[in-house]
Amino acid sequence: MSYQALYRVWRPQRFADLVGQQIVSTTLKNAIITKKISHAYLFAGPRGTGKTSAAKIFAKAVNCHHQQDGEPCNQCEICRAITAGQLNDVIEIDAASNNGVEQIRDIRDKVKYAPTQADYKVYIIDEVHMLSTGAFNALLKTLEEPPANVIFILATTEPHKIPLTIISRVQRFDFRRISAKDAFARMKYILDQKQVAYQEDALRVIANAAEGGMRDALSILDQALSFGEEQVTMEDALLVTGSVTKQLVREYFLQVADGDSAMALKTLTKIIGAGKDGQRFIEDLISFIRDVLLYQESPDLIDLPTTGFVKEDFEQLKNAATPMALYQMIDTLNDIQQEMRFTTHPDVYLEVLTVQLCQVRESRTDQEELDQLRQTVVSLQQEVTKLRQAPTVVEKKVMPPKPSRTNNKQALRINLVQINTILEHATRPDLEDLKELWGDILSLLDNAQGSLINISEPVAASPAGVVVSFDNNFLFEQANGGNLSDAMGAALQRLTGTERQVVFVPKDKWPQIRQDFLIEKGYLKNGGKKEAPKKSDDPVISQAEKLFGADAIEIHND
Repeated sequence: MSYQALYRVWRPQRFADLVGQQIVSTTLKNAIITKKISHAYLFAGPRGTGKTSAAKIFAKAVNCHHQQDGEPCNQCEICRAITAGQLNDVIEIDAASNNGVEQIRDIRDKVKYAPTQADYKVYIIDEVHMLSTGAFNALLKTLEEPPANVIFILATTEPHKIPLTIISRVQRFDFRRISAKDAFARMKYILDQKQVAYQEDALRVIANAAEGGMRDALSILDQALSFGEEQVTMEDALLVTGSVTKQLVREYFLQVADGDSAMALKTLTKIIGAGKDGQRFIEDLISFIRDVLLYQESPDLIDLPTTGFVKEDFEQLKNAATPMALYQMIDTLNDIQQEMRFTTHPDVYLEVLTVQLCQVRESRTDQEELDQLRQTVVSLQQEVTKLRQAPTVVEKKVMPPKPSRTNNKQALRINLVQINTILEHATRPDLEDLKELWGDILSLLDNAQGSLINISEPVAASPAGVVVSFDNNFLFEQANGGNLSDAMGAALQRLTGTERQVVFVPKDKWPQIRQDFLIEKGYLKNGGKKEAPKKSDDPVISQAEKLFGADAIEIHND
């Protein structure tokens, strides 16, 4: 028999074999035990996380007459036939190549026939998001009125492309990315069973390179085994994955954090000269900075053995840059990573990246200036106290001018045109709905972006746009100058299904901007005696109440 890849040989055959999906496994097993089996399921998640494997295990379990605690026996004729893909009552369909209306209509015509061998006829439709609109409509009819002995399992990596009418008729299970720790444990188990020699650090490199996919991890492990002649070494793992050693990453980070571009470029030359992949280097660096950032917040958040460093290393690294500088580094790395996807000269981008990272020192400089300002204020307060306590004033003290950090700063960039466009159609219900989604939006952003959102809040919303205010003008500029608005717009579109424009505004400027808008539109008058808020049939006042709520409106007489 020809050689089979590791991910095929070690494909999960029981729910207990699924890596990192304990919640999904437990729920499906309980449904089988209690015989609360739905007619349709949606398995959504990244590639290589076990969606199709779970579907086949579920098909075996519901049809196995010897199942125990929801697990298939894998010994009976039905189980063996499903495992081999030879049971006619379990039909696997690849929607990427069978996405037309005719194929789905064929399913609809055949679904009414009873199964020939098994208790249930199971249709597994992989990459279901690839179906055409017509095919989805044809499938919808079957999902609305399914036969009693038919189960549909839809698998997809892009659930946002599936019509809501389909999603509302299925039970949805979200498969999580496989953690590097779980992937490492699974590979270790497989190699122990195969009695193959390996270095644990090499398996950790492969687990990190797999980016949450167990199938990807086993494929990379297969390459490393072939390259290393049936053994897995650290050197082979680095070569196969295109990763760089931890010490090179550490050296490079310390140099750019110190602003030493000359030394950082020399280290980069070593990395490129070793034949390392540029994309992989950026991913390694992002992961490294993320670990440093988490260690700054709480050392307990880091699993030190998986990082390849000891506690003393992180104690040095955490003082190399401020959290805000680390956020800016991650943003810069993400931008360059996107641009490198379409270039044939990655070396140039990596050199530009190095110079940019060396210049990300503004946050540290700002912190130093802030410390100096605090010292100056304390000194001035002490001087004033001494002068007040002195019996006579011998000479007039000249107060030193207070240093200003904003002398060379540009004026705050506020896009009033976009804000006023949103306010034209803003409503109070839209704002309340957005506030309820605020936590979900935060969960969809990366750490750097999420930290900025934590100190902001939505102040106005319309069906097509959102105005978000920031307490701190410096952080407002950081958000306004990066790609945070695009990321928030994408998160909103994913949560609500509609595209919205996101605009930022400083909190201290917002009341005046809102008042100017109301005056310009005739919703508010300048001057006059203030009256208590009251209900009015005036369309102007009604529109203002619709925008900001009745409690926020004050009526003045001319």
